[in-house]
Amino acid sequence: MTTPVRHEDGALSPRAYPLAMPVAEPIAVGLNAVMLAMHEDEPAVAVIPSARGVHAGDGALPCGPFLPREHATLEAGLRCWVKRQTGIELGTVRQLCTIGDREGSARDTSSPGPPTISVCYLALVDPARFNDRDGAIWQSWYSYLPWEDWRRGKPECLKQEIEPHLAAWARLTVPHCEARASLDVVDRTRRLRILFGFDGATWDEEKVLDRYVLLCEAGLVGEAAAAPGLARLPQLRHAVHGDHARLLANAIGELRRSVKWQPVIFELMADTFTLFELQKTVEAILGPHLHKQNFRRLVEAGGLVEPTGDHRFRTGGRPARLYRFRRDVLLERLAPGVRVKAGRA
Repeated sequence: MTTPVRHEDGALSPRAYPLAMPVAEPIAVGLNAVMLAMHEDEPAVAVIPSARGVHAGDGALPCGPFLPREHATLEAGLRCWVKRQTGIELGTVRQLCTIGDREGSARDTSSPGPPTISVCYLALVDPARFNDRDGAIWQSWYSYLPWEDWRRGKPECLKQEIEPHLAAWARLTVPHCEARASLDVVDRTRRLRILFGFDGATWDEEKVLDRYVLLCEAGLVGEAAAAPGLARLPQLRHAVHGDHARLLANAIGELRRSVKWQPVIFELMADTFTLFELQKTVEAILGPHLHKQNFRRLVEAGGLVEPTGDHRFRTGGRPARLYRFRRDVLLERLAPGVRVKAGRA
């Protein structure tokens, strides 16, 4: 009788050893605040001036390291640094993004210390908490990203510098196989249509970050800006926390999206306001000029505001009716924002 042969899988297969875990590297956590406000009909960002700045407006966003022995949470650390650097007590903040050293423009590699993970927060500052006396300056965010300002029509920097340079950049190819090179041209051309409205496509005001990343890739902005006009733009950078203009672009895009679906616009307004003031604020944030009567119908039909019964008297003009945010709209609709149609040719 033949004895059955028993096979054990483990008998012939090599023994598996657990992989050694890599040694943990020390890292630092940086806290960055994109503080946005309206200042005299202009959208502004709080900037800490740079002692080594070359252009007016050079500086960085309020920021500092997370100190676990001093800060109970990341948000507590952020509020501590903002209060120390700007004198402003922040209200509601929302975490915007987290960026590592290898993402986007990294920090100055010559600076000592471990790699930094930058955590960015968006904070909207209403007029009651606006403070420009204790260290920060309020700079128009369009001084850093002028191609995003369409309030007076298509920006000159787009027509004169950015579009010609991007058109030439799209025709360039990375030197490798011919098939791959042709795909590069198609990809760049497609990105220009989506992000910059080339070939009659629509400009989408929400794609602020994507446009900024492409301009960095094309060598138009940043420390090695190729276009003479854009090279003179003020720099928003920090030696440790990296490219703060990228964080600003991210914040503007997020705010533009939020305005259409949430009543965040009223966080930048005084308690009472005229419809003209509300329109100017929406225009300043989104970029385009809006038709006055269409905007008023849009806001009133959406139930976003209610009259206070008071008026503001102006020299040489008719008294303007005052309004306030109608908070009951939060109970009536899931997305009570200013539904301005996105995009323009």
